[in-house]
Amino acid sequence: MWLLVIVPVLLILISIELYYRFGRTGRLIRKIPGPKPWPLVGNMLNYFRTPEKLFIYQRDINKQYGHINQIHFPLSIRMVNISNPDDVEKVLSGSENNYKEHPYIYLIYWLREGLLVSNGIKWFQRRKMLTKAFHFNILQKYFVTFKEEAEYFQNIVQEEVWKQRTDLYPLMSSTTLRIMCETAMGSTHGDMESLTSKYLTSLADVGDCFTRRLSAPWLHSESMYQLTGLAKKQNIALKYLHGLTNSVVRSRRSFLAESSFNQFDNDAEYDTKEKLAMLDLLLKNEKSGLIDHEGIREEVDTFMFAGHDTTATAMTFMLMMLANEPEIQDKIFAEIRQILGESDRAVTTEDLNQMKYLECCIKESLRLYPSAPLIARHLRKETVLGGYTVPANTTCLIFIYDLHRRADLYPDPERFIPERFLPENSVKRHPFAYIPFSAGPRNCIGQKFAMMEMKTVMCALLRKFRLEPVTKPSDLVFKTDLVLRTTHPIYVKFCAR
Repeated sequence: MWLLVIVPVLLILISIELYYRFGRTGRLIRKIPGPKPWPLVGNMLNYFRTPEKLFIYQRDINKQYGHINQIHFPLSIRMVNISNPDDVEKVLSGSENNYKEHPYIYLIYWLREGLLVSNGIKWFQRRKMLTKAFHFNILQKYFVTFKEEAEYFQNIVQEEVWKQRTDLYPLMSSTTLRIMCETAMGSTHGDMESLTSKYLTSLADVGDCFTRRLSAPWLHSESMYQLTGLAKKQNIALKYLHGLTNSVVRSRRSFLAESSFNQFDNDAEYDTKEKLAMLDLLLKNEKSGLIDHEGIREEVDTFMFAGHDTTATAMTFMLMMLANEPEIQDKIFAEIRQILGESDRAVTTEDLNQMKYLECCIKESLRLYPSAPLIARHLRKETVLGGYTVPANTTCLIFIYDLHRRADLYPDPERFIPERFLPENSVKRHPFAYIPFSAGPRNCIGQKFAMMEMKTVMCALLRKFRLEPVTKPSDLVFKTDLVLRTTHPIYVKFCAR
């Protein structure tokens, strides 16, 4: 009985394998360097690793096969990995390769078709709609919240001063989640500590499921994946995450409905050129019929995640590096003192603009530890990369982590040298050699928001506290995840100045 099922399946797989091996597509992909494939399964078994070993394997592929290499799985699933700025520019700079598919499709149950994973007309319309929420005028309004939350953060850190070590990520994530809720979402949750704990746990579960599914290609099939315990674990986490975002939307909608001045209904007061906070902007467009409740939740889910997690991750690594680089930390403090003096006056956006060395430090930290170490695009047409013709319908993986650590672009690449980003040292650098916020039409819509937020929080922290090392860069063991993660917590010791 089983033979009647197994034999036809094997014959189908063999036929597909022979077609792609000896057809034009197969011949093209095999010209690109890469690990030797197994019959029928391709390189599938190479990826069946723990998240920690998978991260190392991704680095090893680049070292062994160069800045362009390929892997392929059964059923014509193939990927080309690149880390050369010329190739990265070709993929990211135009609209032709804007399409996202693998591995973003595994986030569909969570983010649906929000800005991060949507394509085509829907992406274009949402991008155009949401760009208004990150206009300079809105950033100025957000800055008030940045300052308030930075002061609140100072009080939290003060309680950590007497401890021998502090786990950075939960501390930073709580702060960036509060900022995201109070700025782009326009709402504050009273029990923020409980919210953060549940949110981080659910987020970690989704990331774990994503990575384990990615490393087991037989789970790429949605029907097979939904039969597993991983899918059950993911669905439980998503139930909470979606419940939270529904709560955020419901809270803001109720607030606006009860407000004595409803800016959406008062046509005399509302100027179509006025820039609104992100959720308010979405709710206004809902009234105009340009987006529905499901669409709003898609974007709130997307920005709750992308708007807080990447920034928290970036600041976690930066604080760890500064703790291990006391001279650089002292230079930042000297710059802050030069601009603000010894007074306790509130920082202004003009002050932040003058903090050039602090900005260089943020950029150098993002070079070494990009929050998104890997991004992907789906090549729908044949594309020449690195001198090879990449066949259509190939996933192109852009290894930002490896791009940022190329010795030919950044001499002594493992060292933390903020001066790399002084204007005179950056002017001749390839424009696609540094892409912590991606690049091109699908670059990070909130990068100015993130930079202002990080500068504000870092200024407040280093103004009052000195960092001493606990975790060293050499202690870090990375793992493949939605963002750059380590297997163990990252610690520093806070000392009052």
